[in-house]
Amino acid sequence: MASSRPGLAALGVVAGAGAAAAVWGIGIERYLFTVRHHTVRVLEPGATPLRVLHVSDAHMAPWQHRKQEWMARLASLRPDLVVNTGDNLGHRDGLDGIKRAFEPFAGIPGVFVHGSNDLYEPSPRNPLRYILGPSKRAQSAPRLDTDALDRFFVVELGWTGLDNLAATLDVRGTSVNLVGVNDAHHGLDDLEALPPLVEALPSASVTLGVTHAPYVRVLDAFSDLGADVLIAGHTHGGQVRVPFYGALVSNCDLPPKQARGLSTWTHDGRTVPLNVSAGLGHSIYSPVRFACPPEVSLLTLAPRLG
Repeated sequence: MASSRPGLAALGVVAGAGAAAAVWGIGIERYLFTVRHHTVRVLEPGATPLRVLHVSDAHMAPWQHRKQEWMARLASLRPDLVVNTGDNLGHRDGLDGIKRAFEPFAGIPGVFVHGSNDLYEPSPRNPLRYILGPSKRAQSAPRLDTDALDRFFVVELGWTGLDNLAATLDVRGTSVNLVGVNDAHHGLDDLEALPPLVEALPSASVTLGVTHAPYVRVLDAFSDLGADVLIAGHTHGGQVRVPFYGALVSNCDLPPKQARGLSTWTHDGRTVPLNVSAGLGHSIYSPVRFACPPEVSLLTLAPRLG
């Protein structure tokens, strides 16, 4: 009996650590909303810097008032442009919460693309399945009211949809070209439609490529189209990260080490900045974040040095 005590003690330590991690990830960290600041030097020397607020993966449910209030206060950051990379809704009644979160941004230039949770209700699933490969949508998932979401963004906020589209915006006197795709995670991206749309755009100071899911094919296509900055969400930063290691998965074919934050993307001899937001939320069926607090990014597009 005495020889089994060290083993039992070790099991107790492991169980206690697991319980503490669960309490932290479920009860504390998922409410530790964070703003990540990055400077991206892509503008011509002497150009006026632009503040781009990148918001992603709110997965909003109607009872998430703390998140709604925190998002609304982000307007005090005075962004020049808002880029929303999708998965706004996390519940069939999530639109009212999205309205409370984004109403203070009315009149600020903005663009958006869709993720699958702007289109379909989330469904219960084992969160450990993400480790086995990219998630799949349940074939029977009910549709969300995407039209109502888009009306709010376009009519009430004045934002521009970029699902397989390109556009030019005047952002505080600076011409910005933008190209985007619909949810690549479920094959809704139409990369063949983009080249003629981009060719028709006027010249601009900077071009942004916007996608919900940062699949390699999309990032490569944006680079080929001349994007100066790539902006994406979807990954949740891995959602549950290993301290001092990082994400185990990206929920797509992006290398997990790039599942959160500012990095670079190289394709065909061209290297451009890539910002992947870890997002603000989680599925209502997987209410946990560990070593990966919810976040938005404030990107300052600044003049190149030299």
